[in-house]
Amino acid sequence: MRVLLITSWVWTVLMVSAIFTSVSSAGEAVVLFDGKSFDGWEGNLDMFRIEDGSVVGGTLQKQIPHNEFLCTKQEYGDFELRLKIKVKGEGVNAGIQIRSKRMADHHEVIGYQADVGEAYWGKLYDESRRNRILAGGDKADELAKVLKLDDWNDYVIRCEGPRIQLTLNGVKTVDYVEQDEDIARRGIIGLQIHGGPPSEAWYKDITIVELDD
Repeated sequence: MRVLLITSWVWTVLMVSAIFTSVSSAGEAVVLFDGKSFDGWEGNLDMFRIEDGSVVGGTLQKQIPHNEFLCTKQEYGDFELRLKIKVKGEGVNAGIQIRSKRMADHHEVIGYQADVGEAYWGKLYDESRRNRILAGGDKADELAKVLKLDDWNDYVIRCEGPRIQLTLNGVKTVDYVEQDEDIARRGIIGLQIHGGPPSEAWYKDITIVELDD
């Protein structure tokens, strides 16, 4: 009986340890934007402001001269990023840069973008590199049922190794595996307002969980 009790106790300890290790390896959610300041971020603050606890890119008062990005100072590799986004203005386009880098002496960045706006919602675009949509679009009908054009939308972006997954309001729109091993799997995160007509992109509740590399 004593042997059985000891064995049972050992298995319990092992199971608890395994569960704890699994939870710990996933990391804890870190708030990237505190709703009050641009601490940890850099970009053209003539084009980005803080309003009602949100990052607001662009303006409804005049044309947006060119693409602008508010970027993290820190780089990230494997992670799960969560945030809320809404857009305003006719013809508005925006997006979230991941595993990206700034171009030297230029307003542009290079890297993957979780796209936002009109027909681009939920697609994966390659900004200033291959300059094309890499994945997405096959869930248009399903996405149309849950997309909130005039309200907040929940975006979840998961990067793990060569795999990138995008989920918008609970609909997984992209499950992409990068085949080019020379493309960086680490970089900054950026919030975009696209050049064009008067428009705004609002971002809030931005958190990230770093995964084990």
